[in-house]
Amino acid sequence: MGEFYVANEYWFSVFQLVTAMVGMGATLTPKDFKELLIEPKAVSSGTTIQLFVVPLLAFVFIWGFGIAGGIAIGIALIAAVPGGSTSNIFTHFARGNIALSIAITAVTTLACLITTPLILEFLISHDMPADFIMPRAQIMKEIALTLLLPLALGMLYLRVLPNSAKALSKWSVRISLFGLLMIVVGASASGRLDLEAFGFTNVGLIVVFILSMALVSWLISWGLLKLSHGDAIAVDMEVVVRNINLGFMLKALLFPAVLGKTDPIGDMVLLTLLLYGGLQIFAAAGLIGLRRYTGKKISRQVA
Repeated sequence: MGEFYVANEYWFSVFQLVTAMVGMGATLTPKDFKELLIEPKAVSSGTTIQLFVVPLLAFVFIWGFGIAGGIAIGIALIAAVPGGSTSNIFTHFARGNIALSIAITAVTTLACLITTPLILEFLISHDMPADFIMPRAQIMKEIALTLLLPLALGMLYLRVLPNSAKALSKWSVRISLFGLLMIVVGASASGRLDLEAFGFTNVGLIVVFILSMALVSWLISWGLLKLSHGDAIAVDMEVVVRNINLGFMLKALLFPAVLGKTDPIGDMVLLTLLLYGGLQIFAAAGLIGLRRYTGKKISRQVA
């Protein structure tokens, strides 16, 4: 399994990303973008935080802690990808504005065709070899084919076959999760997931990074912009819950696994993405509990 995974890492990453985006697309209609007109302040605020504030925070975080190598690149990938589709689910459980969450996810997903390679170039150019040239055109091509095209196909399926779209979305997400599991199993079997070598200090850094993103989003959406309770929840979830599926594909593109060769940087990037992907679930669960508590307090005050 280990050798098979190494030889086909790119296709494992493409498989889980494509299926995830088909599932997401099968839940979206053009009407989901109506929030752009109804709540332009909330949508523009959430999009701005996603595309500008998060990368800036990642830059300060990497520079402030002196992070370098694969961990810095992994954090950069996390900051460069848009919010994940599961943010919509977590927003629902936190009793936030689901329509706004879907709109921000859709907008940032479309925008990442341009923004992702630019953010990566801004954040990790100094961590790459001197002769490395950011494959901006290749990244844009991969995003178009493995992210935006499947998203459009899912939306088309919903329009043509609406009765079965919900089932398609459900099974596509499940298949994507299976693909992620295969990445974990394959990487483990090939000896590429070494938590001890990664270091528990670096695990702590990933935790601090998640908490920092949640805090900055909270300060901006709740404190500075004073968005409504539901809107602020949606923005917070979009910031914390990232599209790690896309991160895996970009890792496989920039640092492909090669049979018989070790890749300390690529392995660090992969483990950083996997850790964030797991930890963001706990962070989102914490936000759900916090937002439900604050929501009850607001309801009592209004009453």
